[in-house]
Amino acid sequence: MHARLDFFGNPLAAKVLRHVNSAGEVVSDSGLPAATQELVKIRASQINGCGFCTDMHTKDAAAAGETSLRLHLVAAWREATVFTEAERAALELAEQGTRIADAAGGVTDEAWANAAEHYDEDQLVALISLIAVINTYNRINVINRQPAGGYRPGRFG
Repeated sequence: MHARLDFFGNPLAAKVLRHVNSAGEVVSDSGLPAATQELVKIRASQINGCGFCTDMHTKDAAAAGETSLRLHLVAAWREATVFTEAERAALELAEQGTRIADAAGGVTDEAWANAAEHYDEDQLVALISLIAVINTYNRINVINRQPAGGYRPGRFG
């Protein structure tokens, strides 16, 4: 499989990605736990069928010390006992925020209230922003058919 175009080598794409990356850096530097950030990125990427991002974020999470058990269970987090209540709230918000088109009302009040029990306002802003940013990356990579499997942890800093 080959990408439709060299998105990472295109000058216009570099300008676009610079801005998206800047938003991602703000979220990375927020008070939202790093492990939660990676779990959210993985789950949204799984839902969107983005192999490139799923590959990247599972490898980055593993390199940061995440266990293989938790990584293998992200897709089945509802039935898994290895996630904290806060992580479960973030994963629910990520799923509903990623599947907006599937839900007539978008994110439910229940999912929001559950997340708000575990995260302060700045962390909620970071969580919403993270969901938006990873969905942007997913769409770029899925549309471009960016191949998965060759990512090396830390490749993008």
